[in-house]
Amino acid sequence: MKLRKVTAASAAVLALAVTATACGSDDKDNSGSSGGGKTITVGIKFDQPGIGQKTPQGYAGFDVDVATYVAKKLGYNADQIEWKESKSADRETMLQRGDVDFIAASYSINPEREKKVDFAGPYLLAHQDVLLRADDTKIKSPADLNKAKLCSVTGSTSAQNVKDKLAPDANLLKYPTYSACLTGLQNKAIDALTTDDSILAGYASQEQFKGKFKLGGFKMTNENYGIGVKKGSDLKAKINKALEEMVADKSWQKAVDKNFGPAGYKNEPAPKIGDVKS
Repeated sequence: MKLRKVTAASAAVLALAVTATACGSDDKDNSGSSGGGKTITVGIKFDQPGIGQKTPQGYAGFDVDVATYVAKKLGYNADQIEWKESKSADRETMLQRGDVDFIAASYSINPEREKKVDFAGPYLLAHQDVLLRADDTKIKSPADLNKAKLCSVTGSTSAQNVKDKLAPDANLLKYPTYSACLTGLQNKAIDALTTDDSILAGYASQEQFKGKFKLGGFKMTNENYGIGVKKGSDLKAKINKALEEMVADKSWQKAVDKNFGPAGYKNEPAPKIGDVKS
C-alpha cells in the first residue's frame, strides 16, 4: 500500500512537471516581437539574380524584398522567415501540399495556374524582351532578330515564341543556363538573349556585367507576377493589402530601383491589385 502511495505521488509530480514544461513552451512560441515567435515559410527562386538568389550573404532580389515586406505586414520579422527554393515546375505542388505559406518567384499569373492555386497581386508587370550588347546598333525591333543568333535556356519557350510569332528566321540557340547565354552574348557567339525583362535586368545588374548589356525594350508579352497561395487561403486578401501599402509608402519603387536599376530597366508602374494584363 505504501509503495502505491509513493508511485501515485510520483506520477502526480511528473504530470505537473510535464504541464509546466508545456506551458513554458507555449509561452516561448508566442513571445516573438511581431510574429509571435512563429515562422513563416516562403518560396522564392534561388538562382535568379535581381529576382531571387541565394548568396553567401543570404537571400537577395526584388521578390525577396517584396516577400520580406509582406511577411512583416503579416506579423513576421525577417529572421522569422524560412526561405524555400521554389523551382518553376514545383510551385503549384508546393502550395497544394502546404510546403510553403506563399510563393514569390517570378510567378506569372495565368488561367491554367489559377485552376490550382490563388494569386495575390499582381505586384509587377514584366514583359518578354531581349538583352543585347551595350554597343549593339543593329537590333532595334523584334524584326531585326531575323537571321540573328537568339539564345534562351533549355526548356524555356521564350525563344520559340519569338521565332513563331515575330522573327521566323531567327537562329535559335539553347544554352543550359542564363549565365552561359550572357557569356556567349559578351563573346559575340550570340546576338541576343530572351526571357522576361525583369530577369534580364537582374542578370545584367550583376557587378561583373554592369555597363556591358542593354535591354531592347520590345515588350513582346505581358507577364503579371503574382504571389501564389493555397487555393482558398485567407492569406490572399492580407497579402493584397500589404502589396498596396508597399506601393503607397514607396518601398515598392525603392526595391525596383535597387534590384533592376543598374541595367537601365524601365519598369511599368506598379499594377493595380487584380489588374492582370493579357
